[in-house]
Amino acid sequence: MAAIVTNKFRIHNAEQFYESFGEAAPSTYYLFIGRPQAFASGTGGGTDASPPTPNDGVLDEFDGWRDMMAAKKVATSDVQFCVPRRNWSSGTTYDIYRPDYSSSVTSNSSATNLYDSTFYVLTSDYKVYKCMGNNSNAASTTEPTSTANTEVDPGDGYLWKYMYTLTATQTNLFLSTDFMPVTDTLGTIVSGASRSTVSSNAVDGALTHIAVTTAGSGYTNGSYPDVPIRGDGANGVCTVVVSSNALASASVTTAGTGYTFATVDVANISSIGGGSNGVLTPLVGPKGGHGYNALKELGAYYVMMNTSLAGTEGSGDFIVSQDFRRVGLVRNPYNYGTTTVSTAATLNALKSVTFNSSPTPGTFVNDEVITGGTTGAKGVVVNWDATNRVLKYIQTQWTGISSVKHMTAFAGTEVVTGATSSATGTMSAVGNPEIAYHSGDIMYTENRVPITRASDQTENVKLVIEF
Repeated sequence: MAAIVTNKFRIHNAEQFYESFGEAAPSTYYLFIGRPQAFASGTGGGTDASPPTPNDGVLDEFDGWRDMMAAKKVATSDVQFCVPRRNWSSGTTYDIYRPDYSSSVTSNSSATNLYDSTFYVLTSDYKVYKCMGNNSNAASTTEPTSTANTEVDPGDGYLWKYMYTLTATQTNLFLSTDFMPVTDTLGTIVSGASRSTVSSNAVDGALTHIAVTTAGSGYTNGSYPDVPIRGDGANGVCTVVVSSNALASASVTTAGTGYTFATVDVANISSIGGGSNGVLTPLVGPKGGHGYNALKELGAYYVMMNTSLAGTEGSGDFIVSQDFRRVGLVRNPYNYGTTTVSTAATLNALKSVTFNSSPTPGTFVNDEVITGGTTGAKGVVVNWDATNRVLKYIQTQWTGISSVKHMTAFAGTEVVTGATSSATGTMSAVGNPEIAYHSGDIMYTENRVPITRASDQTENVKLVIEF
């Protein structure tokens, strides 16, 4: 059985994900950071220089919770549709928009589908254009600048269709080296968006270009105007030019409306002569017309989330003077000890112990293993707050298990000792995280080289999910 999951299905999934942030009963998403412990063969594999590729399995999701450090809620304003970034560059030959790219009809760049072709660009002033004509596969040398609702030749023979201009917010928050934002020109998906002038001026089923698929031979040279374009639309008219007894070009003189398929019957063109094998292919536009729906026209089945982590925000939920090696996205986690979905702006994900002031606890150091003198519990220090005598830690299957291979909780008033510092402290209380482990679904995980946090530092984390 031959079947395909279409790109429209991917775009639909991206739209559903985007909408889940702001619908009447929204999902709640948190960006989390974790893994203060170095990657090594004895702690799950890989190295800090070459982190291991995450696995998509049940055990791996459990792992993500055990070394989670903190999480920040992702707001609707932190989310944006995007596509791969393609900067306009002089001397580059761009692909034309064509609706029928396939394994048998490839683009100039050898793409076999529209969204893999180089048919759109971002200019230096943050305008986005579709390439409608590339001067017979010549290099582009003049950057487009016009915002007219018609196709425009900037002077090098290229024809560009203006789509939209990135806003200052889009440029500052969602433009990266590899991806660029897509504006909701139709104004129906993105919260607060309104329909653009480009979308309002789009004509459904209008034909603007005709490709010479096969030039044929034996035709009578000349220009043949008023050739009707047949199909399921109306009023389309073109002019066909024959040169050297072969089809040289065909230009649309009346775009018509309503076409979802179209053809030019070369054999029935009056006075063209008794040639053969010539094929002209009208290039049907997207549903609604060119510029009607940028999300679908550019293939926006990517969603970017941009979250900033500033210093010790969340009243210390995000600790500093420590590194992290993992970022991820978790959906609908609970508050600790409840079945209530968290709504707080930030969440601490670390366990902690507080020490008595007397005897004065020693100075514990980050990343050392601590051991409880009574329970035999073990953990790894993530942060030591000497002022408040609070030690935050993680417990993993590698360095958080006791001598009898059991993960044991610290308890009572036991003495805790650091393996590296030899520091000790007598416990007065145990603190729980604010987020309930294993309560939500980890939707995304990425392992990275270590990133060290500081109090005067802000990490700007951009996650791009492809559907």
